[in-house]
Amino acid sequence: MAETRSTMAQQAASPRPDPGAPRPAPSRNSPWATGGVTFAGVLMLINGVLAVLQGIAAIAENDVYARLGDYVYKINLTGWGWILLILGALAVVVGWGILSGAAWARATGIAIASLHLVAQFLFLPYQPVWSVVMVALDVFILWALAVYRSEDEV
Repeated sequence: MAETRSTMAQQAASPRPDPGAPRPAPSRNSPWATGGVTFAGVLMLINGVLAVLQGIAAIAENDVYARLGDYVYKINLTGWGWILLILGALAVVVGWGILSGAAWARATGIAIASLHLVAQFLFLPYQPVWSVVMVALDVFILWALAVYRSEDEV
C-alpha cells in the first residue's frame, strides 16, 4: 500500500504536458531521406574519384578499353576520358559540398548526377557491367538529393 502511495505521489509530482501547448513541428524528412543524403554525398565523392581515375585511364591509353566497331555515339576514348575526368572532378567537389551541408550542393548534385548518368549510359558499350552499376548509384543519388529538405526549406 505504501508503494502504491509513493508511485501515485511521483506521478502527481511529474509535470504533465499541457494539451493546449504548441508542439514542436515534426521534421519533414524521414530517417531514410536524412541518412540517404549523407550517403549520396559519400557516393558522389567516391564516384567522382572513380570517374577521374576512369578518365585518366582512357586519356593515357587507348587500349585500356575494348575497341568497338560501329557505335552510334562515336567519340574516341580520349574524348570520353576528358568527359569522365571533368565530371568526376565536379562530382568530388559537389560530394564534399553535400557532406559539409552547403546550400548550393544539393541542386548542383542533382545536375552532376544526371550528367554522370547520361555519360555512363553512353559509355555502356565500353564497360557494360561497370556502367550499369554506376547508373544505379546515380539513380539513388538523384532520389536521395531530390527527397531531402533542409530545415531552412521546411
